[in-house]
Amino acid sequence: MSSSAKSSKNAAPESSHWVRRFLIKTAVFFAGLGLCGALLGTLALALAWPNLPDLSAMIDYRPRVPLRIYTADKVLIGEFGEERRNVLRFNEIPDVMKSAILAAEDDRFYQHSGIDWMGVGRAALANMVSMAKTQGASTITMQVARNFYLSSEKTYTRKFYELLLTFKIEATLSKNEILDLYMNQIYLGHRSYGFAAASRTYFGKPLPDITLAEAAMLAGIPKAPSRFNPIANLSRAKSRQMYVLGRMRDLGYITPEEYQQAAAQPIVLKSAPGTPAGGYAIHAEYAAELARQLLFTVYQDNIYSRGFNIYTTIDSKEQQQAYEAVRNGILDYTRRAPYPGPEETIDLPDGIENNAEQFDAVLEKIQDKYRDSDDLLVGLVLSAAPDKIVVARSPEQIVEITDKSALKVVARGLAKNAKADVRISRGSVVYVRKNGDAWELLNRPSVQAAFVALRPQDGAIRAMVGGFDFEEQFNRVTQAWRQPGSAFKPFIYASALERGMTPATQVSDEPFRLTAEQTGSKAWEPKNYGNTYEPMLTLREGLYKSKNMVSIRIMQAVGPQYVQDYITRFGFERARNPAVLPLALGAGGVTPLQLAGGYSVFANGGYRVPPYLIDRVTDADGKVIMQAKPVVAGDAAARVIDPRTAYVMNDIMRGIARQGTAARLARDLKRPDVGGKTGTTNDSHDAWFAGFTPNIVGVAWMGFDQPRSLGSRETGGGASLPIWLDYMRVALKDQPIAEPGPLPEGLTREGGDFYFAEFPPGKAVARVGLPSPEELMLNGQIPQGATPSGAAPAGGSDGIGALLDQLGGGGPSYGPAPEAAQPQRVQF
Repeated sequence: MSSSAKSSKNAAPESSHWVRRFLIKTAVFFAGLGLCGALLGTLALALAWPNLPDLSAMIDYRPRVPLRIYTADKVLIGEFGEERRNVLRFNEIPDVMKSAILAAEDDRFYQHSGIDWMGVGRAALANMVSMAKTQGASTITMQVARNFYLSSEKTYTRKFYELLLTFKIEATLSKNEILDLYMNQIYLGHRSYGFAAASRTYFGKPLPDITLAEAAMLAGIPKAPSRFNPIANLSRAKSRQMYVLGRMRDLGYITPEEYQQAAAQPIVLKSAPGTPAGGYAIHAEYAAELARQLLFTVYQDNIYSRGFNIYTTIDSKEQQQAYEAVRNGILDYTRRAPYPGPEETIDLPDGIENNAEQFDAVLEKIQDKYRDSDDLLVGLVLSAAPDKIVVARSPEQIVEITDKSALKVVARGLAKNAKADVRISRGSVVYVRKNGDAWELLNRPSVQAAFVALRPQDGAIRAMVGGFDFEEQFNRVTQAWRQPGSAFKPFIYASALERGMTPATQVSDEPFRLTAEQTGSKAWEPKNYGNTYEPMLTLREGLYKSKNMVSIRIMQAVGPQYVQDYITRFGFERARNPAVLPLALGAGGVTPLQLAGGYSVFANGGYRVPPYLIDRVTDADGKVIMQAKPVVAGDAAARVIDPRTAYVMNDIMRGIARQGTAARLARDLKRPDVGGKTGTTNDSHDAWFAGFTPNIVGVAWMGFDQPRSLGSRETGGGASLPIWLDYMRVALKDQPIAEPGPLPEGLTREGGDFYFAEFPPGKAVARVGLPSPEELMLNGQIPQGATPSGAAPAGGSDGIGALLDQLGGGGPSYGPAPEAAQPQRVQF
């Protein structure tokens, strides 16, 4: 034998020996690794298992009854709580619903022990093939564990606890009990929890009454509740429904004939009365949220599970009309304003609308980013020309905008030379709305508005709308501090009546100016609207025409400090309304609710009745646990102004509704008992209308959240008065006309105007800011450069100091005594 052969023969055993040693070492390594893993797993299990939650909440499942909020006429407007559901026992849930759920979510539910390892393998293989997460392997038990006890954060620790809790649930509860819990607590979109609640939300019927087709559609929702519910997207929900029906057929739950019948059945969406789907029977979100906040201050988080019922002062019919009035007012302004362009424009491939699946994916992405707002709907432009715009809402719903008036609103976006950010073209994301029989294209409004209505006898809030929609949850009725502009002038004029002026007092309307030395800052030279002036006007005419110069001179004569003290009687805050002359033009700060409360004092004869929203609260058994006790007009302790002042201001403001800046009121409503005042601030940042009858007060406001001009031609009469009118046409429809009533004691009418007993003709202030009679007679005209601050009773011209000394006595006093305050300055 050669040496090479011997060497080869010896090498073979050595190589084999080395391989065996490697395999043994490898086996020992992995065995050790496995043992370490087992030890670590055992340790982790030992530490985690005792920390798993007790299952008593599942075993003794008692759904917490939510907080529900109603109008005064018992219409549901809000529901708050962790669980909004209608609970059914397992045997009350129809078998067709159970079969649909198992087919859609977990067909091996009764075979596995909580984790479907076959499903895990199948999902892993499918995800590897597609290189994306196309399938999941979450079982019904795992979903129950997650929904009852665990957060939705995606961490390995949470997943580990989920697996352990899944095993614990399976070891403690029967399969039927687990499925029962799942069907009663899973979230199914539109604030519906459980299939019984979802059946009422989407089909308006009890769960036992649903058909196979409806059960399959409901069973398809849990995969993605926000996208697969039929209200959000019927086409996607239908696609998911067909998948569930196919699974039911393949698993033998239904026959091919039943499959065909269910597939062909039309789906009719109908929400049961009082369900939250797409909103409630009426839009009262702002009132419901405010009521929730008010009760929360008393009971904190306990309000969400104890079955409390709040009954508000809201009237459902008036509330819905207020909601529509605010939206119509905002949309009317949006049509008047220059079209700002689409929300954005995307690159939309040619012909993609012919591929329903791809086009639906594009629309889904857009509709996830931009939200519908009631009847203002998101769409994607397919083509745009000056005479027609084609917009897709879904692959099946294509709308055409051809109405000339609608196209005129967006004409600047259709012009050949339109700027890129304004141009409407293929791929533009826009909002469309059905306006009568025709469609229109609008941008989502950036302007906002608010409206509130009160009952002046006790301050009960009848309607409240805090904005265009409730998305931002910012209630402009209670939270927006804005300058009231000329809507504040009636309070200035009222203070003047109690200081000796009358509706016939003559006031200079000539231009007014304060120097920098007088203001301590910079010169102030206010203007009248339209920059028009008259030599003089009566106090009544000054308010009719809303003349700024007249208001300034009245406040200067009465005294800024007195005015500041006086307006606090109406509920306005001293700190937000400094004692300076710009306050005469409404340069302070109020909320719409405050302004409505202030006007209530005029409407009810001089009583301050703080607004309130909650009439009573009951517990789950219907027992009243809270009852409102509002201040009522007529209570002597609530009187804050002289009844004569209230009477005269009512008369003046009814005149404004006939022949002043709000002359449209009498023409449209044909009622002599309506009064009010428009308000427009500098550069039209805020537009107001505050109006009332003896039985109802309403305030409408419009402006931008970040103050900027509404437009040089926008005023309270044009922007906010229409909102007020839309509401009042309904609120006043069946109310009889209220007569003015007899003159209060101490008030007389002479020469067509009113005088207080302590300020009769000859003692009342005859003129403010005007020259003396002798000067008026000089050359038969008013001399130029007359003092802006003179005020005199008839027959004299003693100046402001002597005048106020003379008027210091007399007359009854109402409201809090004027408080001492340090002189204040503002930057003009």
